[in-house]
Amino acid sequence: MKFSSANVVARKMYEWNSEIEAFFSLSQVNKELTQRNTYLEQQVKILSDSLTSKSKDSTFLHRTQLELLRNYRLIQAKVVSNSISKSNNFLTLDKGTVDGVKKDMGVVSGNGVVGIVYMTSAHYSIVIPVLNVKSNISCGIQHRGYFGYLHWSGGSCKLAYVDDIPRHAHFRLGENIVTSGYSSVFPSGVQVGKILHVYNSADGLSYRLQIVLATDFGNLRDVCIVDNSVMQERMDLFHAAEDSIKPKEE
Repeated sequence: MKFSSANVVARKMYEWNSEIEAFFSLSQVNKELTQRNTYLEQQVKILSDSLTSKSKDSTFLHRTQLELLRNYRLIQAKVVSNSISKSNNFLTLDKGTVDGVKKDMGVVSGNGVVGIVYMTSAHYSIVIPVLNVKSNISCGIQHRGYFGYLHWSGGSCKLAYVDDIPRHAHFRLGENIVTSGYSSVFPSGVQVGKILHVYNSADGLSYRLQIVLATDFGNLRDVCIVDNSVMQERMDLFHAAEDSIKPKEE
């Protein structure tokens, strides 16, 4: 009887020991799963942040921008210095004349217009961005046919103005402002921003549009320089035609 009772106690102790081992084993598995899930969540966050970041840069130009620029040679560059708080801001890019960069080439990001190349050296370029009071870029209201000039008056790096929009123009708030293509710098249709407010010009003869800029100048790293050879050829031909019909001086 005592022997039988001892067997029952021993068997019970063995069952308890097995349950305890199983419990701690399961706890270890749960711990490992939790750690693994945490790791995977971190990787998802890193990938998500990476995609968000890259979607803002010109290495991942929006499909519409790529379509507009598909007939042009694009020189990819990185911003090595940038200012946004001065009245005359400048960008420095890590590409220069040895890479084919020339003065007066347009610069774009994945979201839109950045500025115009002002000065070059062998390996670097200085750009006058939209955020410079001397910047003057021809642009217009998308699909409307009304054109003006993009200016920045200082202050917020997210806002700028389009001047000289005619008084008879019809448009709505929120419509896109794009490059006009009326120069040898940018092709037509490159995104500039969206209309936020409408004001009368100082002389009351035209509209002044306040726009939200498409390019995030505070988070600008990768850009593309647009080789303007094709546009320059077109403009040279246009000017030659103009000159040919001008009356000759006696």
